[in-house]
Amino acid sequence: MGKKVLVVDDEKHIVKGLRFSLEQDDMEVTCAYDGEEALELAQNNKYDIILLDIMLPKLTGLEVCQQIREFSDVPIIMLTAKGEDMDKILGLEYGADDYITKPFNILEVKARIKAIMRRAGGKAKETPDKKTQIIEAGDLRLDCEGRRLYISGREVNLTAKEFDVLELLVLNPNKVYSRENLLKLVWGADYPGDVRTVDVHIRRLREKIESNPSEPKYVHTKWGVGYYYK
Repeated sequence: MGKKVLVVDDEKHIVKGLRFSLEQDDMEVTCAYDGEEALELAQNNKYDIILLDIMLPKLTGLEVCQQIREFSDVPIIMLTAKGEDMDKILGLEYGADDYITKPFNILEVKARIKAIMRRAGGKAKETPDKKTQIIEAGDLRLDCEGRRLYISGREVNLTAKEFDVLELLVLNPNKVYSRENLLKLVWGADYPGDVRTVDVHIRRLREKIESNPSEPKYVHTKWGVGYYYK
C-alpha cells in the first residue's frame, strides 16, 4: 500500500505537478487548495506526510500547521515562495519538520519525503533493544516503542522531531550533543538546514516539558558545547 500524502497549495499547476510525480512513486495523493480544506482533511484522515504551502487563502499554512500539531505529529514539510530565513524558522516554530523553498526541483521534494519516511520507518530497526524500553525519571515517563511522553501522568503531545531529539538525549543521559551532531543524527546528514533548526526544536520542546523553560529540569545547555539530558 502506497504512502498517503496530502498536498496543499493554492497554485493548481504546482499541485498538479506534485500529484503526478508522487503518484509515479505509487503514493496515494490527496489535494487541497486552501487552509480550511487542508485542516478538515487532516482532521478526518490519516496521512503519512503533508506538503503544506505557507501562503494559503482562508487559513495560512502556519495556522494550519499549528492547529494540526494540536492533534497529530504527522510529518509536515512547508513550501514557501520566499527565500528569507524568517519564513523557514517560523515554519519550524509552528511545528513543521522540514521546509522547501520555491521554485523547487521535484526530485528534491521526493528525496526529502523519502528521507523522512525512512527515518520514521527505520527507528525500530536501528535500536530494537531500546525501543521496547519505557524510561522513567522522576515525573517523566518516555514510552520509546509507543513514542509517547508523559509528565506527571499527563501525556504531552510532541512532534516526530521533538520526540526524536528527546529520545536521543534521554537514552544517553549526561552526554552532551553539539547542535551539529544533533542535526546530523536526528535530521540526517543530507538535511540542508542549519543548526538553528536544532535551537528552535529545543526551545519548543522545553516549552512543552519544562515547568520553567528558562530553568530547565530535563534538557540542559552546556554553554558553547551543546545540549544534554540530566
